[in-house]
Amino acid sequence: MKDKLNKLQELINIKFVNLDLLERSLIHKSSDKNINNEKLEFLGDRVLGLVLSKNLLEIYPNEKEGIIDKKFANLVNKTTCAKIASLLNLKKFIELGSSYRKGGTRSDAKITSDALEALIGAIFLDQGLDVSEKFILKNWSIFLKKSSFTKIDSKTKLQEYSLKKYKKLPEYKMQKVSGPQHNPIFKVDVKIPNSKIYLASGRSKKEAQQEAAKKLLKDLEIKI
Repeated sequence: MKDKLNKLQELINIKFVNLDLLERSLIHKSSDKNINNEKLEFLGDRVLGLVLSKNLLEIYPNEKEGIIDKKFANLVNKTTCAKIASLLNLKKFIELGSSYRKGGTRSDAKITSDALEALIGAIFLDQGLDVSEKFILKNWSIFLKKSSFTKIDSKTKLQEYSLKKYKKLPEYKMQKVSGPQHNPIFKVDVKIPNSKIYLASGRSKKEAQQEAAKKLLKDLEIKI
């Protein structure tokens, strides 16, 4: 384990005072150890949120809060964290129980993204906020640059329109799920006050809702 810790310290260019913190950040709850990284993950999630929200306000001083919130959500979600963890090859440093070692795409993404947040928590406790911020900004830099191109999706746009005009949320209803269990097709409809009902299909409930919202917006001639 010591060799792994040394390699990780070289990779992130941070020398820990307390190596136990670094080791704990890499111990998944499935391990047979009596400690795990869940509390460090909890802390790291808050440190990550603080650093990114602070920097977004500095980068976009004139942007509306709602837009900044969407940029923030894209930066801290599990998908982005898993991508960064993959760039750091963090998976090879994580200590897992035997039931998790085979893994899979979805479980790997959650495990590695959680470990990345735990690592941030460990860095914060060992090195303080300044070092934590440098680590976060270095590894999130490409995603912060991409955040300037954030586009509001159809479902969000429709929600904003309906709330502003009618003070009501759009109503989505699941109509049908068809196809094989491993590859289902979802059919969903949506309406807002004074609108027709619009039906759309997708490979997931979310995708079908987005397509239905897009159809309604197109009829209203609202650009997205």
